[in-house]
Amino acid sequence: MKKSIPIIHPCLLFFFLTMWVDCAVYGQAPKRSLSKLLRTKGLVALWDFKEQEGQSRKSRGTADFPLQEQNGTLPRINEGPLSGYSALFGNKAFLSLPNAEIGKLNIHGKNQGVTVVAWVKWTGEQTGFVGGIWNEHQDGGKRQYGLFVSLPYYNGRNQVCGHISLTGKPTPPFPYSIDYSASEQTVPANEWCCIAFTYDGQYIRSYFNGIFKARPTELIDHTKGFEGYPEGLTQSKNPYYFPDGMGNNGSDFTVGAVLLKAGMGNFFKGQIGGLAVFDRTLSDAKLKKLSVAFLEGGGH
Repeated sequence: MKKSIPIIHPCLLFFFLTMWVDCAVYGQAPKRSLSKLLRTKGLVALWDFKEQEGQSRKSRGTADFPLQEQNGTLPRINEGPLSGYSALFGNKAFLSLPNAEIGKLNIHGKNQGVTVVAWVKWTGEQTGFVGGIWNEHQDGGKRQYGLFVSLPYYNGRNQVCGHISLTGKPTPPFPYSIDYSASEQTVPANEWCCIAFTYDGQYIRSYFNGIFKARPTELIDHTKGFEGYPEGLTQSKNPYYFPDGMGNNGSDFTVGAVLLKAGMGNFFKGQIGGLAVFDRTLSDAKLKKLSVAFLEGGGH
């Protein structure tokens, strides 16, 4: 007796073929998830780091914003939550776009919102700059906005940190800029995760895997003994109150490093598989969806 061959319904066949094509073209991220991300209101630029070592990394969004390799090259790794690829940082090479070419990435103003989201696999080293307009040395500082992993000096060790500056200079009376949020959650080493921060003109908020968790008021390290703060500064790091707004301070857009007094530093170590910049404040719900869409079952 012959065995009957099971018949697959055409609709089911189409569904499975669609899923296969999505994953084959985009690695772990289904095409529909990328489409939703690209349609998100306020998107200025999205880099998925699919380009090979030695090539500029171009974005999708309002323009291609080609990031050029500096101080060496960045190997492409066949692993990443968005495109199936990522750029490997760790040899002191970084990416940059000159200030004259940053266009709509130059987000600034008194009540202007901004959101920076990245998908990273961090090695666990201290202080890694992910992306933004952040220059701590030239002309006394040209800070504007920037996403970091681990800023330990002012209570941000191993945490997601979102930095905002109006003047570009250090925060008086302290020697460095203190104006950053720091997530309650810590960032694990050698795991793909989604890190992000938002700014709405009043508060900076840091997110880990799409989740915002508030931190209680606490004494901030290295603030005792300064003028006006004999016992130190006490505040919450998440959300971080900063009603001053963002300055238009004239620095380059960089990924993986910032300019310090001694030269380029705060080098990110690990893989970056995606970076997105929005010129508005994304909601908690939207950040959660973005995180889940690219991390569930992907990137490993």
